[in-house]
Amino acid sequence: MEDGGKAILAGLHGLLAGDGAAVAQGCDWHVSAPVEECEPRAFADALRGALTGLHRRDVLALAGSNRREEGGEWMAAICHYVGNLDAPLWGVPASGRLAMLRAGEFYRVEGGRIVKARIILDLPDLMRQGGRLPFPFSYGTEIAFPPPATQDGICPGADGTASLDLVERMLGDLHVYDPETIGSAGQTGEGGAWADDMLWWGPAGIGSNFRWEGFVKDHRKPFVEAFPDRKGGNHYCRIGAGDYAAVSGWPSMTMTWQRDYLGHGPADGRAMTLRVMDFYRCTGVAGGARIAENWVLLDYVDLFRQMGRDLIAEAAG
Repeated sequence: MEDGGKAILAGLHGLLAGDGAAVAQGCDWHVSAPVEECEPRAFADALRGALTGLHRRDVLALAGSNRREEGGEWMAAICHYVGNLDAPLWGVPASGRLAMLRAGEFYRVEGGRIVKARIILDLPDLMRQGGRLPFPFSYGTEIAFPPPATQDGICPGADGTASLDLVERMLGDLHVYDPETIGSAGQTGEGGAWADDMLWWGPAGIGSNFRWEGFVKDHRKPFVEAFPDRKGGNHYCRIGAGDYAAVSGWPSMTMTWQRDYLGHGPADGRAMTLRVMDFYRCTGVAGGARIAENWVLLDYVDLFRQMGRDLIAEAAG
């Protein structure tokens, strides 16, 4: 599906210019909070109306057959929507300066056209870029998402079975952890899923980190402590292509809030869900495969809405 993926990617660029040929009539188009369900053209119009000089910078894109029950052919992508934020965007105030709105996207494709879309926008990071910090601190380092270190992440054409197999093994092992060390079997060391020099690229509030120890410190430990009963992996889509794999759930996680998180509390045990998108670059898939990079999009506007906070209203206040 390499050529089909490139055609859909070109169609997504066209959508920003007002050409909706890549999108089927009646497409099921859902976006992270506060947008939710919308029309594809309305989505593009909102971006174009807020970001002067709007254009799309692709970080990675892969296409393949969905391994989950829904099946079908899918494309998954990460991009930045780039321009000067000269008008409010879905409630995020204008900054009048350059903005790079990162997005994770999953598209189901039939007959060469998009029939289903799920998109997570990192609006908290857009707030941060405009000087309106939505959280009192960040666990890791806040940086724009880089492309893969190997610079080969745009529609790789090779078979991705080995990459997706590795990711699925890692996800299965990740569910069970030691509450003292927050460690899980099969993640590091001899035969572990993660490369020793792994890079984890995360959304606003979590930030990015280096090596397994950094990932645990900056994301896994605070998250598991806040949501110790979290159950993930409820994915509608899992695909692989070449050295890459991508998975997403809408929502992926169910959990209860047991400890203050990102400075917000008090935790009250309420039930919550989390929409998730993960993109992976693997190395050594011909033998001794490891995950070298992981890009992660999380719908934290929706998560904090469930906690009783409206991050966008606070940023506009």
